[in-house]
Order: sequence, then structure tokens, then C-alpha cells
Amino acid sequence: LLSRPKRLMETHIATLRKAVGLTQEELATRCDVTRQTIIALEAGRYNPSLLLAHKITRALKQKHIEDVFDLKV
Repeated sequence: LLSRPKRLMETHIATLRKAVGLTQEELATRCDVTRQTIIALEAGRYNPSLLLAHKITRALKQKHIEDVFDLKV
């Protein structure tokens, strides 16, 4: 069986995080994840759950998940 490549999301996390003055550690704390998770998300190596995407969106003071995450197809 051939495995399909994973869909990854392009994110604006790093840009938005810096704009609101948060470090990776501070964002991680606000979202109840590790700094390594934030690093992986910013690098596009990890797809967040819907709950995590929502937490990140709110922590970055955005109204819509689509303002933070773009699905790459």
C-alpha cells in the first residue's frame, strides 16, 4: 500500500507571535503545549488539532483560525 503524503498547514504563527510580543515559550504556556510543539508548528512539521488551532488563534489575538493557518493542498 502506498501512503499518502500528509497534508501540512502553512502558518503565520511566528509573524503573529512576534507582532503581539510573545516568545515561543509564552505562547506554548498559554496554549498548554510544549515549546517544541510551537517550534514544529512554526516550521510546518505538525498539524494542530482543531482545539489547539483555536487556542493558538485566541492567544495570538486573532478572530479566525484562517488568519493563522492556511491548508496546503
